[in-house]
Parts: sequence; C-alpha cells; structure tokens
Amino acid sequence: MSQPFTPTYADPARVLDEIRVSGYAALTPEALADSAGVRLADLQALSADWADLPPDNYLRDGGRYRRRRHACFVADDGRLALQPHRAHWQSLDYNALHGGMHRWFEPVLPATLAHPAWNALLLSLAGWCSALKGGQPWYIEAHQFRIDTTDGIGRPTPEGAHRDGVDFVAVVLVAREGIKGAETRVFEAEGPRGQRFTLLEPWSLLFMDDQRVIHESTPIQPAGESGGHRDTLVLTFRAGAFQGED
Repeated sequence: MSQPFTPTYADPARVLDEIRVSGYAALTPEALADSAGVRLADLQALSADWADLPPDNYLRDGGRYRRRRHACFVADDGRLALQPHRAHWQSLDYNALHGGMHRWFEPVLPATLAHPAWNALLLSLAGWCSALKGGQPWYIEAHQFRIDTTDGIGRPTPEGAHRDGVDFVAVVLVAREGIKGAETRVFEAEGPRGQRFTLLEPWSLLFMDDQRVIHESTPIQPAGESGGHRDTLVLTFRAGAFQGED
C-alpha cells in the first residue's frame, strides 16, 4: 500500500487568508491549540470521551461501523450557549442517503461540555467564521464520531462526496488506531481543482468553506487482526438558524 499524503498545513498567522483563497485550510495540532488559547494537552484530555459513544442507529446501508453523539450551540459575541437537545436534520439536497430524516442522536456528555478546552475550541472557530463572513450568531452542531472496522470496513462518509448545507465545516482528527485508509478529498464545488491527503496527527484540523468545496473521506480497513477505529469531532457553523428551522 502506498504511503498516505500528509496535508500541507497552513501558516497559523495566515490561516484565514488560506481559507479565503482555497476554500479550506489544515492546521497542526499545536497550531489548533494555540488558536484556541489552550494547551495541546487540554485538547488531548478530551479524547477519552470518544470511548463510549452509542451506536448510530440510522445508517441506511445497514452498517454497524459508526458511533456518535450530538449537541447544538449558539456562539455570539464571545459566548457559547448550549441549546435544547434537538434532532439532526439535513435536506436531501445535501445528504442523499440520510437527508429528510430527523435523526435523534444521544447528547454529548455533560462532562465533555463542561471541559474548558471544548468551549475554547468552539468559540475560537466561531471567531474564524465571523472574521470570514462578518460578526453574527453562529449556529453550531457538534458531532462526536467513531468509525470502526466492525464490518470489516468503516465508512466515514457513507453519503459520498458532499456539502453539509452550512457555512463552514471543521473536521478535527481525535484518534486514529489500527486502521488504514480514511484519505480526505476536498474539491472545488464549481471547478476542477481538488486535493487529497490523510489526517494522521491527533487534534489536527481541516476547516472548510462549505459553500465553496465538497469533501469526503475514503473507507477505513483494519491494519491488523485486531481491527481499529478513527475518532473525529465534526463541527458545522451556520448563519441564521439551524438546518430545518428556516
């Protein structure tokens, strides 16, 4: 198997310029921690919260490879407010496989939400959104994912290459153990250019302008007999309202 391509990480001082030019940017774990104003060890302390995610019971391909939790927030004027638990909804225009369903996932645990690094990370990235598209409230959906090799392969994006129907998407790699695959592919939504790379470093970040690029991750396979998993934190940022409210 060929060696995976690693992402070209953005200069932290110019990450917003990179997003404006290319529609996306990747950051190292150290740069992500610095941007959030926390230590990398503070982010790493959250990783254990992915160990007990409940199964995703809405997979229409019949798979058992995905576990997740979900929570919603509004970030406004430097404050992050947890919203009442709600279903995750996407239109069929953006998710042909799972769109049109109200999917009720188990909520993110209170201990996770109370961790200062969690709040710092979400507020930091909401600040990026305001810097890119103007200061305003940002409606955030947070998804903790574990994709494993229970079925032999696991599909991080069973819906294929897609947009999420929001303004911005952040994908944070939390852990990657005992697997191969999960190559990330980012393409212009209206153009020929694209990039492919594999996030390998825990707490590295891919941040995307969802209106300009489409993305997908290739399936994972076990790298050994014991199998493995890939943990991510996916954050979506939308102006105006949560999906389904407008």
